[in-house]
Amino acid sequence: MRLDLYRRPESHGQYSYLAVLEGKPIPEEATNTDWEIAARGMDVSDEEDAMPEYAIDQPFQQIGSKGYAITSLRSLSGNA
Repeated sequence: MRLDLYRRPESHGQYSYLAVLEGKPIPEEATNTDWEIAARGMDVSDEEDAMPEYAIDQPFQQIGSKGYAITSLRSLSGNA
């Protein structure tokens, strides 16, 4: 599956990431003016249970339920 990946800066030089299906807009409840495109059309296997380099757990389950997948807040707080 192909995804577009966005990022925004967080504290301590970290980023949070948000993934949507390629070409789809960020759903309204997740829109934020500081999201910037990190990658377009990333190939990600439908069988992936996580995108560890972006701290996104269960990306396709998240996309299926809310239209996007996002970095786990646990990862940003250092409790992952």
